[in-house]
Amino acid sequence: MTIPTNPWPAVTNPWPTDVHTLALDIGGTGFKASVLDEKGAMVVDEVRVATPYPCTPEIFLSTVLALVSPLPAAHRVTVGFPGLVRQGVVLEVPSLSRRVRNGERDAAMAKAWAGFDLRTAIATAMSLPTKVANDADVQGCAVAQGKGLEFVLTLGTGVGTSLFQDGQLLPHLELSHGPFDDTMTTDIALGDAELRHIGVDAWLIKVRKAIGYFDAMLSFDHIYVGGGNARLLTQEDTGPKGSLVSNENGILGGIRIWELDA
Repeated sequence: MTIPTNPWPAVTNPWPTDVHTLALDIGGTGFKASVLDEKGAMVVDEVRVATPYPCTPEIFLSTVLALVSPLPAAHRVTVGFPGLVRQGVVLEVPSLSRRVRNGERDAAMAKAWAGFDLRTAIATAMSLPTKVANDADVQGCAVAQGKGLEFVLTLGTGVGTSLFQDGQLLPHLELSHGPFDDTMTTDIALGDAELRHIGVDAWLIKVRKAIGYFDAMLSFDHIYVGGGNARLLTQEDTGPKGSLVSNENGILGGIRIWELDA
């Protein structure tokens, strides 16, 4: 595969006092990006493009590089990716394994993504130190308060989850891939396709049930609910231990995920 041309010059010292981070939030509906200063404030307005379908790794990379080309220079890159990623390598990505949005998963697309070293591809293309993590993990980095067991649930094309214990990000688990009932996983039950199929009211009932299931399983101290479809919830829907959080945290978490390794 040919890696697209690097839009920035190489940076010899990635950790200056005024470090800038290029943060990308990848979703099944859209790709978003901005550059953050050392305090996590955006130094430029967020840019966005619709998620291309089909989205092979090659198309993904070319789309990302075109998206970020007008942004100012950065010292490092954080990518929140909507799939199971370990040490920068994609194990699976349900939303991008479809030829059309909310379509059936395609075996050839899933195979193209499985084992793809996304961190190396982006780091090589941009000549910058890069972190790639599940998008719910990145969003959680922006909202976790460091108090007990905190659970993050993101509602978008699919369903993301992340866990924090006393402020430390725990290894990523695809908790939404567990059964919601005898017919479907939680990822499907709360996903965008099911929302469109059954309507908002019936979908909200499923969301409230799922939060109860997760609490019974995890006994979390707090749950944060975000993602594009969280806009349909009220605070009451999250339960007595819940908070609704802004979808912008998918970008803003791009700073703290570096700090957790400091």
